[in-house]
Amino acid sequence: MSKIGRKSIDITGVHVDIKGQEVHYKGPMASGVYTLPDELEIQKTDTQLRIMSDNKKKNAQWGLHRALLANKIKGALQGFEQKITIVGLGYKAQLQGRSVKFALGYSHKIFFDLPEGITIEIDKTGQNLIIKSTDKEQVGHVASM
Repeated sequence: MSKIGRKSIDITGVHVDIKGQEVHYKGPMASGVYTLPDELEIQKTDTQLRIMSDNKKKNAQWGLHRALLANKIKGALQGFEQKITIVGLGYKAQLQGRSVKFALGYSHKIFFDLPEGITIEIDKTGQNLIIKSTDKEQVGHVASM
């Protein structure tokens, strides 16, 4: 039995409506719809969401969808951030509109366009970056580039 799937999701501060297999959520930072597969069912109390599964073969899906939904709700409430430090003499980043210019020791500068929903903060040294978004997957993806 899935240990992650059994955990309840705290929805304090987020408005949640359940319509069949769709979970509509709205928080101070984001809103959206998450669709659960037909094998799973969801129950809502005042401050908790619980995903239920009766099929032992679907336990991996149970835990996966519970974690994905919990990340969507947490992102709608407070967002996610990833801190990155650039290490190297003369290495730095500079924000230019919706793109970041990196000086990383090559003969040319490297430009990276930020995807929609991502914001980035760079300190005055240009070596400490903070990537922020309401989507945890997107923050990790941008930080890994």
